Amino acid sequence: MSGPGLKKEGVVVLQSFFIAFFAGFELLIRSGAGIVSGLIICIVLFGGIRFGRSGTTYVSVVTPPLAYAATVLLYLILSVGFKPSRLGIDFIASLASIAPYLMVSALYGWFVFLNEKAKTRKPKPRG
Repeated sequence: MSGPGLKKEGVVVLQSFFIAFFAGFELLIRSGAGIVSGLIICIVLFGGIRFGRSGTTYVSVVTPPLAYAATVLLYLILSVGFKPSRLGIDFIASLASIAPYLMVSALYGWFVFLNEKAKTRKPKPRG
């Protein structure tokens, strides 16, 4: 990719779009989350880190879980309605079904972010 890469806003928009599209499609077809949603979260996290400018790593790591949660919540409100007990159970079940993918992507993303931050920090003077 030539050029400096995506800004923070571009990373958020693209990650949110891909997660909403694929997770929404899977929720409509299967009536639940599964491997497609999990893999797309991992892919968009890696893509955000890879194609973002320097300084966009934090946004790339934080956006996928939030975008997925917003997508699932919107889908559930539209399909179930405002029934708090059913909405809460379905929301937690959807998050639990992709928890391994969320954990793996979060661990990788935070490792990359903290490693990048440690490399830019100046060493402490000895004395």
